[in-house]
Amino acid sequence: MATTKGGATSLMAVLACALALSGCTSGNMRLKRQAGEGKAGSKTDSESEKPYVPGVEVTEASLRGSEFTSVPELETIHFDYDSATLGDAPLASLKKNAEYLKARDELDVRIAGYCDERGTVEYNLALGQKRAQTVREYYIRLGVPGASLATISYGKESPTCSESTEDCWTQNRRAETGVRSRTPAPAPAAAPAPGTDGAH
Repeated sequence: MATTKGGATSLMAVLACALALSGCTSGNMRLKRQAGEGKAGSKTDSESEKPYVPGVEVTEASLRGSEFTSVPELETIHFDYDSATLGDAPLASLKKNAEYLKARDELDVRIAGYCDERGTVEYNLALGQKRAQTVREYYIRLGVPGASLATISYGKESPTCSESTEDCWTQNRRAETGVRSRTPAPAPAAAPAPGTDGAH
């Protein structure tokens, strides 16, 4: 009888330990799951910080061929220091420019970005390109065909003003729109008429 009671007591002790361990394991699983959910949330947050993707077509016109020229109807726009953001005045000018360009679909268009003298050559080349691309994208949003628009950056080269003053720097932080007549595609060579290939 004592042996039976002892066996029952041992069995109860084993069951109690098993239940305790099960509770610990369950708690650990809950903690791991919560931690995993936290990580998943963090991953989602980081994935939301995706690089900028242009909202319009990016295929550009070719810069090869004849030179682009400026015309008085196309206004130069200016940017704030170290910025490629379009303010109210530049936006108004670009709307006028876009109307001119949309009425002349025979033109190729080059948008050139420029910077003031401050900063490295490499940095200003990148900033000038960003300014030109910002203008190009806005033109496309206004209805100018993207296939007719090309961009280029001159960085801090080709300034319009050479003084180290704020007024001069403001003039140099710009984007210029130039145009040229589109070169017509060469006509295909006419096939020789039958019987005129020189054979006798």
